[in-house]
Amino acid sequence: MKAAVYISGETPKYGDFAEPIAQNENQLLITVKAASVKNLDKGIVSGHHYSSDGDKQPKVPGVDGVGELADGTRVYGFGGAGMIAEKALIDKKRMVKLPAGIDDASAAALPNAVMGAGAALRYRANIQPGDVVLINGATGVTGMIAVQIAKHYGAKKIIVTGRNAGSLNNLLNLGADEAISLKQDDELIIKKVKEIHRSTPIDAVIDYLWGHPAELILSALQGTGGITHKIRFVTVGAMAGDKIQLSSGILRSSDIELMGSGLGSLPADDMQKLFTELLPDIFSLAAEGKIKIDTVTANLEDVETAWNMEIPGGKRLVILI
Repeated sequence: MKAAVYISGETPKYGDFAEPIAQNENQLLITVKAASVKNLDKGIVSGHHYSSDGDKQPKVPGVDGVGELADGTRVYGFGGAGMIAEKALIDKKRMVKLPAGIDDASAAALPNAVMGAGAALRYRANIQPGDVVLINGATGVTGMIAVQIAKHYGAKKIIVTGRNAGSLNNLLNLGADEAISLKQDDELIIKKVKEIHRSTPIDAVIDYLWGHPAELILSALQGTGGITHKIRFVTVGAMAGDKIQLSSGILRSSDIELMGSGLGSLPADDMQKLFTELLPDIFSLAAEGKIKIDTVTANLEDVETAWNMEIPGGKRLVILI
C-alpha cells in the first residue's frame, strides 16, 4: 500500500509500506480517507514527544483518522500510529460512527482539538453552566474549539488571550466575551486579569501556552490573605515554554487547583467517554454547522512538502488519501 513513511527525526515521505494485519479482535482494518497532522504527530515523528520511542525502523505517522469499514460505514478511529496511509488499524473501542453532513477533512481535524479542549473542559476543569472560563492561548485550532465547546456547555463568560489581533477578533465572533492581547506589557495583562477576576470570578483556566503567559495569569490570581474563589487551572500545552517559575505564595494564598490534561492524565473511564459521549456529540454539532473548524488539505503523495508547510493560525493540515 501507499503511505507516508518516516524514520524518527526525518520528514515523512510518500512510499510503499506493508499493509497492516489485525493482531486481535479489538483491531479493525479501515480504508483511510483523511488524517490530520497535529503537533502530537510532528512531535512523535521528530522524536521529541514524550511518547516517542526513538526506534529507527521505518514507520507510518498519524495517531488517528477517518475512513471506511469493510461494509462502507464511515468512521473516525484512533489507531495510535500508522494512520497516514491507504489502510490502517483502529481500536474498535476508540471508534465513532460519523453522522451524515460532516466532510472527511473536518471529521479528521476535529478529534484532536476536541480531546485537547473538551477533555480539559469537561473531565479536568469540570465546567458547569454559568462558569467563567479563561482560555490562555486561544488563537490556535484547539483554543478556537475550546471557545465553542465552553459555550456549548453553558459557560457564562469566556475570556481569551493571544497575540494575533485578527484571531482574537474571530474568537469574539465564535462566542468569546472578552479578549486580552498578550502583546501588552506584563503589568497591563496582570491588571486586566485581576479586574475581570474581581468583577466575575474565574472558575477555570484552560492553558495552551504555559511559560511566561501562565506565570502572568497565576500572578494575577494570587490572593491577599482572605477567602478566595476556587479556580481549576488546567495546562494542556506548552507553546510558550515547558517550564515556569511559580511562587509558593500564589498557591498558599489562593484556592487554585493545578492539573494537566493530556495522554496519561485522564482516567480510563474518562478516556473512553471521549469516544462514547464527547466526540459523538461534537461530530453531530459540526454536522449541523454549530461547531466550525478550518482546514488546509494536501494529497498523500504530497505529504513530504505538506509536512513542513506554514499553516495559517487557526487551521489544521489534513492529508487526504
